[in-house]
This record gives sequence, structure tokens and C-alpha cells, in this order.
Amino acid sequence: MNRIVVADAGPLIALARIERLSLLFALYGSVVIPETVLAELCVESNRPGARVLSAALAEGLIEPRGLPRGCEVEMASLGFLLDAGESAAILLAQETPCRFLLIDERRGRQIARRRGIPIVGLAGVMLAAKQQGLLESVGSVLAALSRQGYQLSDALVEEVLRLAGETG
Repeated sequence: MNRIVVADAGPLIALARIERLSLLFALYGSVVIPETVLAELCVESNRPGARVLSAALAEGLIEPRGLPRGCEVEMASLGFLLDAGESAAILLAQETPCRFLLIDERRGRQIARRRGIPIVGLAGVMLAAKQQGLLESVGSVLAALSRQGYQLSDALVEEVLRLAGETG
């Protein structure tokens, strides 16, 4: 099975801010990102999670890649609907045989699905981590993400907790 995961910035930043970025690498190995997403990570800043992201880059766990030539028109077209990082992540996932695109933004997920790109969000990563014995509680991680301002719908949180066996 292909182990390449392409990621948008949001999920990486969120995991780094709660010191759980290592879950992603334990599950899938390295993560590939477009250079546009690298810029959005702001690894040289003092923002929460920047140190964790910088360390992952230095260790080669996050691998920046350029977009293939000829993507400019498509990038511009997607730019009317999405931010540059999401657009570039979708295009990279489309051009790279990948396991999935890690993206949580609703419109980005819809566009990726229409293009036939397999997608997973942070909630799916948390479920996989629990199933692999890397997490005791999905609920505690979702709560930590929420405290950091990461928005997941109540319905999604409810469903993920149900699937994780953490309800009732």
C-alpha cells in the first residue's frame, strides 16, 4: 500500500500545537507538503507549534515538494475557491500517488473528493491512532484541539467518539 500522505497546513499546525504531530509520523511515516504549505507553517516564527514543525522538517519527517510544471492555471483556478496552501495540497495529491490528502477544510475536501483524491481529516487520524494503540483517548485529543481553537463540528466529534467507543 502506498504510504505517502500529502497534507495541508491546518492539520499539521493543529497537531504541532498540542504536541501530537508524532502520531502522524508513527502511523504513516513522513508527510509530503507543497512548498506553499511550508510557507504557511511559519516554522521560523514564535507561533505555537512552530518549534515542533521545525524539528519535524529538520528530521525529514515533513518533506516539502514543488508542484509539477504546468499547474499554474489550475492553481489560479482553485485560488478562486481555496487558499493557496489548500489549492497546492490538492494539486500535489492529484499528481502524487498518495495514500490520502490530510485536509479538514470543508470546501477543500469537497473539491478533492470530486477529483478522486482520497481524503482524511484529523478526526480520522485520531481514530487510526487509537486503533493502532497510539492513543488511549480520542476525546482528550479532540478537546485539546478545541482548546487551541481548531474547529470540528459537534456532529463530527460525536461520531468520532462513537466510533472510538468513547460515548455513553
